[in-house]
Amino acid sequence: MRRSQRRHRTVTAYWKDDTLVVLIPARMTRAEEKHWVAEMERKLQRSEPRRPASPKTSDEALLARCALLSGKYLDGTATPASVRWVQPMRTRWASCTPVDATIRVSDRLRKVPPWVLDYVLVHELAHLREPGHDAAFWALVQRYPKTERAMGYLEGLAAAAGWGIDLEEC
Repeated sequence: MRRSQRRHRTVTAYWKDDTLVVLIPARMTRAEEKHWVAEMERKLQRSEPRRPASPKTSDEALLARCALLSGKYLDGTATPASVRWVQPMRTRWASCTPVDATIRVSDRLRKVPPWVLDYVLVHELAHLREPGHDAAFWALVQRYPKTERAMGYLEGLAAAAGWGIDLEEC
């Protein structure tokens, strides 16, 4: 719940990940606040159900996103033991160690659109089935429909920032 001096009459609410945010005028009483929070939650539940947490919020949400992507694009056959956010990598967006089925994702990807993060996760999940970057690997990655678009986005981002990240090395 957020009170605003600039807000005079209106009450607004929205979901931020799995948290309800209600914006109300600062002058409202506690009783009015309680009424409006309940009312806005009821309205939002009806029109816009609670969304799952963004994979950008935690390692657990990232792992859950990988499970969904593996099921959708890799027949559920790529199951990581762990997926975690790590400090920005110098030459990669993410990395995978197939031996222990771990995936590490650069913090730089917290700011990219969800479909770009999904591409990187599918890329790393494909490494759990095909360790190298051979034709069989790329056939798996190409199952994700926005592969080319996401690769272009990441190439442009790396070039603009001067990071020197090579997509082939992820």
